[in-house]
Amino acid sequence: MTSYERWTLRTEHTSYTVRLSPDGPWAELDAWGPLGVEDGPSALDWSHRTHFITPADAAPAEYLPYGLRPFTGAELVAARPGEDRGVWWEFDGAEQNADGLRLTFTDNATGLRTTLCYAAVPCTDVILRWTELTCTGDGELRLERFDSGAVNVPITSGARLTYLAGQWSQEFTRTQLQLERGTFTMGSRQGAPGHAYAPWMAIQDGALSDGDITPTYGIALEWPGNWHITAEAEPGGSVRVRAGRVPHEGAVLLAPGETLVTPRLACAFSPSGLDGLSRVWHRYERRLSGARLHRPRKVLYNSWEATGFDVEAAGQLELAKAAADIGTELFVVDDGWFTGRSDDTAGLGDWHPDPAAFPDGFGRFVDDVRFLGMDFGLWVEPEAVSPGSRLYAEHPEWVYRIEGRPDRLVRNQLLLDLGRTDVQDFVIGTLDRLLGTYDIGYLKWDMNRPPTERGRPGAGPADRLDLDAGHVAGYLRVLDHLREAHPEVIIEGCAGGGGRIEHATIARTDVVWPSDNTAPLDRLAIQFGFLHAHAPHVMSSWVTDAPGVFDPRPRSLAFRFVTAMCGVLGIGADLRAWTPGQRAEAATWITRYKEVRDVIHHGEARLLGTPDDRTCGVQYDTGERTVVAALSTGRLDGAPLVPGRPDRLRLRGLDPAARYRDTATGTAYGGAHLLHHGLPFAWSAAHDADLVVLRRE
Repeated sequence: MTSYERWTLRTEHTSYTVRLSPDGPWAELDAWGPLGVEDGPSALDWSHRTHFITPADAAPAEYLPYGLRPFTGAELVAARPGEDRGVWWEFDGAEQNADGLRLTFTDNATGLRTTLCYAAVPCTDVILRWTELTCTGDGELRLERFDSGAVNVPITSGARLTYLAGQWSQEFTRTQLQLERGTFTMGSRQGAPGHAYAPWMAIQDGALSDGDITPTYGIALEWPGNWHITAEAEPGGSVRVRAGRVPHEGAVLLAPGETLVTPRLACAFSPSGLDGLSRVWHRYERRLSGARLHRPRKVLYNSWEATGFDVEAAGQLELAKAAADIGTELFVVDDGWFTGRSDDTAGLGDWHPDPAAFPDGFGRFVDDVRFLGMDFGLWVEPEAVSPGSRLYAEHPEWVYRIEGRPDRLVRNQLLLDLGRTDVQDFVIGTLDRLLGTYDIGYLKWDMNRPPTERGRPGAGPADRLDLDAGHVAGYLRVLDHLREAHPEVIIEGCAGGGGRIEHATIARTDVVWPSDNTAPLDRLAIQFGFLHAHAPHVMSSWVTDAPGVFDPRPRSLAFRFVTAMCGVLGIGADLRAWTPGQRAEAATWITRYKEVRDVIHHGEARLLGTPDDRTCGVQYDTGERTVVAALSTGRLDGAPLVPGRPDRLRLRGLDPAARYRDTATGTAYGGAHLLHHGLPFAWSAAHDADLVVLRRE
């Protein structure tokens, strides 16, 4: 074996090549890009830049410990308790097979074996990376940092970082930063990915335009707990991005013989800009859905915005009948259905239907809904407990708390310690009872408060428990149980909106809820960012009467429907207040959606323009059919944008030599015309959205 040994992983259209560095015992990236990019000198060879830094600090290293890399950021910081930090390892061998690549490094003095793991995901352009850390000595190890990996991207004039930021009700705002020098960090310490940032980033050379032919690299961390992504722009032409979980307790102790496996880091490349990268992620998430991808996501009605906590059988059935009349396929009862839940101060943890609200029995109520031709769904928040609940009275030790300190309420509730096996068993038993007793086909799992006091009474100091990882493991164990025991049940992931959306959750749920904000123009911006990172078939979106929070300009019912139809369509408005004309229009839109949802959920999606443009949209293709959801975001005062001239939306990815016919109007277009001139739209105050279906002739 030579010090220049190289290993290449190949995906459908890309390759990722790692070599053993000639400068020291570490692995470094040699090439990453389209197939064949590894054939030539590495664009990342900066090993000659060693003035005032070590070769390890200058290297495009895949993973390095503090000790070997003292200055420019390490992925691993470890020590034996009471001793100095630092790992100085040696290369201990490679193993490559059809499943991937494993590179192992050992440090006998510390008693640590580190294995860098790689896997190419079939039928995608995604490489998965993770790290396995094993304590091989006779004493425990203290791990203060243990990232999943680092990616290195060659740049010429700073890096353009694209990430998704925001807050509650404004999640997934696409944000860009030009990082010329220095460090940018984002993440969460809320025990969940959080509303402020999504664990996703795209990286481009800042010297290149943000266009459709710009090489674009992306990463996404599969971890529903605390996390970070850190980008460091170095002089001389590289940006290095590290990502991993962050222990809430500051460190994790690794016992002799124990192995810690870091979260998986998904790495993706596209030569076709941010829009091309989004389709890489969409294909990956369709693969994560497995066989569940092929069962239709039903049009749902959720009663929350119509009734709030005022849930009772007669009122819910009135809504259910109205929902069934317009073509809804699923009726979901949200918060307020269980005993003691007249507001948000009580009831959580006591998951039994309120007999006063359902005097003929909850089972009869569910049957009545299903008799209308709809499936039935239910909202739960299984990690939460109200202080006045029976559950809390019986098990006060089940909540996170620090002995001798007050319990802090968030949203009038406490959080169960889901890292405890007995709490997991309680949640599993509760959900099994509900799903086994009643004919429930849909479960909305919500989470409305982060963990605050991270302690477990009687179990010792929190820094010996790794409570963040324990909660994540418990959450995933419950979801895995639901998938195995109730495979027919559709599961929606929600956390006060988009507070817990990442690949571990998406792999175990059917849809996720991007935001509690359903106002039309606000929601358009949220969904525009969301679709950069996540697939349409997982994006639950409702039509409601909500006014704009950040953009209050009015929009039509058609605009609300077309926006919601860009993913998984739902209705959340109070249908009892709608006019017959509005209900008839809704029924028409729902019928149209059912005709094309297979294209929307399974086709290749392309983002057309941005919400800052006068016209934007999303295009979905399956070859024979193209669906375009087009929306007007500009002023609508009744006058055309240019007198006598419609606005146009240029399509992408079509065959320029083919012809495409609008199935509604019969108008035929050449593919070249649609690519160069675009579809015409004559917007007005009465016409601010459209859904165009083109069939290739």
